[in-house]
Order: sequence, then structure tokens, then C-alpha cells
Amino acid sequence: MEKFAVIKVNNSQYKVSEGDVIEVDKLLGKAGDKLKFNEVLLLVEKEKTIVGKPIIKDSVVDVEIVEQFKGEKVESLTYKAKARTRRRFGSRKELTKLKILKIN
Repeated sequence: MEKFAVIKVNNSQYKVSEGDVIEVDKLLGKAGDKLKFNEVLLLVEKEKTIVGKPIIKDSVVDVEIVEQFKGEKVESLTYKAKARTRRRFGSRKELTKLKILKIN
């Protein structure tokens, strides 16, 4: 069994392993910046599993920001029947791509 962790980033949980690249809601920073996440909820390595209550003390996940970008456009349409009123709008969520460097 490989080593992986469940971390909390911006109130969302992600299962990560070393070398993974994940997309999360926008974080402050620019490409190349290194961050540390200390909200590790679960840690599994080989046959050993550690569950946090709610987080694991002294456990850190090192990550690097790969890029800041916008996600796919999500379009929506609203209309009112018999009133000839239509409204079309869309939005693109700002995201950050992270590379997992090390799980401690």
C-alpha cells in the first residue's frame, strides 16, 4: 500500500500522494511558491493508519504552486414563461494547481 494523506484545503478535503497534482479553489501566491498544509486529517503509510481527532499533530504536507488559472466556463439560463424575459450568464471559477512534494 502506498503512502497517502487526506488534507483539508479551503474547507474541502483531498486525498493526495507524493507527486500528485491537484486543482483547488484559488490560494494566494504565484507559480513556484512553496506552501505547507498542517491540516492533515488522515495519514496512511504501508500497514500503519493514523486518524486525526480532528487533525494529526506534527504532520505537514509540503506543496508547490504550479499555476493559477480559470476553470471551464459554466453557463446558465433563466427565463420567465409568457413574459419574454430571458437571461443568460456564465462564470469561470479561479483555481490553483498544486503539486504535492512531500508528506511528513
